[in-house]
Amino acid sequence: MTPNLETPLLDQVEFPNDLRKLDDRDLPQLAREVRDEMIDAVSRTGGHLGAGLGVVELTIAIHKVFDTPDDRLIFDVGHQCYPHKILTGRRDRIRTLRQENGLSGFTRRAESAYDPFGAAHSSTSISAGLGMAVAADLAKSKRNVIAVIGDGAMSAGMAYEALNNAGALDARLIVILNDNDMSIAPPTGAMSAYLARLASGRTYMGFREMGKKLTSYLGKSIDRAITRAVEHARGYVTGGTMFEEMGFYHIGPIDGHSFDHLLPVLRNVRDNAQGPVLIHVVTQKGKGYPPAEAAADKYHGVNKFDVITGAQAKSKPNAPSYTSVFGEALVQEAAFDEKIVGITAAMPNGTGIDKLAEVFPSRTFDVGIAEQHAVTFAAGLAAEGYKPFCALYSTFLQRGYDQVVHDVAIQGLPVRFPIDRAGFVGADGPTHAGSFDTTFLATLPGMVVMAAADEAELKHMVRTAAAYDAGPISFRYPRGEGVGVELPERGQILEIGKGRLVKQGSKVALLSFGTRLKDCLLAAEDLDAAGLSTTVADARFAKPLDHDLIRQLARHHEVLITIEEGAVGGFAAHVLQFLSTEGLLDHGLKIRPLVLPDIWMEQASPDAMYARAGLDRAGIVSTVFGALGQKRIDVGAAG
Repeated sequence: MTPNLETPLLDQVEFPNDLRKLDDRDLPQLAREVRDEMIDAVSRTGGHLGAGLGVVELTIAIHKVFDTPDDRLIFDVGHQCYPHKILTGRRDRIRTLRQENGLSGFTRRAESAYDPFGAAHSSTSISAGLGMAVAADLAKSKRNVIAVIGDGAMSAGMAYEALNNAGALDARLIVILNDNDMSIAPPTGAMSAYLARLASGRTYMGFREMGKKLTSYLGKSIDRAITRAVEHARGYVTGGTMFEEMGFYHIGPIDGHSFDHLLPVLRNVRDNAQGPVLIHVVTQKGKGYPPAEAAADKYHGVNKFDVITGAQAKSKPNAPSYTSVFGEALVQEAAFDEKIVGITAAMPNGTGIDKLAEVFPSRTFDVGIAEQHAVTFAAGLAAEGYKPFCALYSTFLQRGYDQVVHDVAIQGLPVRFPIDRAGFVGADGPTHAGSFDTTFLATLPGMVVMAAADEAELKHMVRTAAAYDAGPISFRYPRGEGVGVELPERGQILEIGKGRLVKQGSKVALLSFGTRLKDCLLAAEDLDAAGLSTTVADARFAKPLDHDLIRQLARHHEVLITIEEGAVGGFAAHVLQFLSTEGLLDHGLKIRPLVLPDIWMEQASPDAMYARAGLDRAGIVSTVFGALGQKRIDVGAAG
C-alpha cells in the first residue's frame, strides 16, 4: 500500500484501540512510521535501539490482535519496549526517554496501564505471566496473558523454571520467543508459515485437546506415551520438541517481520489455545535501520547519534573509564599468573572482560544471562586452584546472592568479584543502580569487601584480589570515567583491612568508602576555608575495617562523617557497630553517615542524583555544619 504522506497513520494511533481500527493492509506503513519515530527519538536521547527496531511488527501485531491492556502484555527486560510506548499513549513524551522526569527506558507499572509488569532485569516475563494467567483462572476470567522473551533471556535458569511450572499447571499462557540471533532455528519460508498456521488452527488444536481427554481415560502412562509420540512426530516437521516436553504447545519458527505470518497465528492462538503455547518468532535486531543492521551488537545500547550516518556522539573523557582500567589491569595480572580466568554473564564489553578475551580467549568465559550459574561456576574453578574473576554489574550480582552465600562464602572459596556500575548509573534509573552490594556482601563472614576511590586504587585492588587466596574478595567501582589520577605501571598489593590518610586535619574527619573521595577533598577545601580543619581518609575496606584508622579519627576529631555510594546497612553500619562496641560514641563524638537515600531514586544524570542524595561536595559540607549545629558559611567554592 502506498503510504499516505499527508496523513501519517501514526498520527491516527494514540492507543491500541485506534490501531485495531486500521485495516491489516495498513500495518506495514504503520511499522515504517513507528520505526522512523523511534529512530528519531533515540537519536536525541540515546538508549536501547536495536532490540526495539527488531520487534516493531511483533508489537503492532500483538496490540492489533489482543485486547490490551485488559489482555496482559509483558516484555522481558524491557529493552524492546520503545515501540510499545509509542503505541500506548506515550508518543508525545517519547523524546524524554531515560531523561530526568521523563519516560523510563523499561516497562514500568506506575507509568501506564499498558505496562502490567515492570521489567529491567531479564528472564522474568514467563514467571510473571504465569502468575497473571493463574490469577485469571482463579477469577474465572478469559483474559489472555502474553509474555515476550528474547533468546538471550532464555539462557537464564529462571525462564526454564517458569516454563516447567507453566507446563505442569497446564495454564493458559502465551509465550512468544523472540529469536533475534537465529540461535535456535531459522524460519523456512512459506512452508514454515503454512505449518505454523495449520498447527495453530482450530482443527489441529481441537484434535489435540480431544486426544488428550481420550487418552486420559486410558491411564497416565498411556496418555504420556501417546501424547509424546504425537508431539515428537510433529517436532520432526515444525521443531520445538524441547518445549513440547515441558508441556508447551510449540508453533514456529515464523517470520517476525511479516504481518501475513504473525496475524493468522496470533489470532488462531487467541481463539483456540487452551493450555500453554510457545510461539517461536525470528526477528532481526536493528531491523529497518542500516547502521544498526550492520553493527556487530545491532546497536543494543547507543549514545545520541546522527540519524543519517549512524555515527554516535562521543564523549570527551578526561580519563579512562573504570571499566577499561579494570579490564587492562586484569589482562596485566593474567599475563603474570596463568591461573587467572575471567567470567562474565552476557556483559563482556560492559564489564571489561572483553579485553581479557582478546588476549587469553581460552581463559575467558561468557556464560550468558545466568548470574547464579556464573557464581557457582567460578566457585568450581576456585575449588580446583584457579583464580576466577567473576565480573558482574552490582545490580546483576543480586541475582546470584544465594550462590555467593552457599557456594562461595560458606566454603571459603577464593572467588574474586569485580563489581561494576557501583552507585548511581544515571539514565537506567533504580533498576540498574548499584545500591546494595556492600550491604549484602559485608554481612557475610570471611568476605573481603573493597571499594576503589579512583582508577589507580582500582589497579591496586585488581592485583590485591589476584594475590588473595584466603577466601572470597570483592571490589566495586562506578560506571564512567575516572578522576584523572596518574596510573601506576602495575598495581600494588594492598594490606587487607588497611585504609589510608589522604589529608590531615584536626576538627572534622571525612571517612570515604569509594569514589566520593574526590568530593570529600573538595568539601575539605570549603571546610578549611571556613575555619574547620578537616581530615580526609580513604577506608578502602568495608570488611575487614581498619580499626586503628577509625579509632584515630574518632578520638581526635569532633565530627566524623562517613560517605559511601551504597544503601543503608553498608559501610557506615559496620563503622557504627565498631564504634559502639569500642565505647567510642560515649565521649561526645558527632558522627553522621552519608548513604544513598532509602528511596528508589529516579533517573537523572549521576551528578544530579548524587547532589539530590547529599553525597556531593555541597551535601558533605552541609552535613558537617549540621552536625556542629551551625549554619553553613558560604565560601563560594561548592558547585
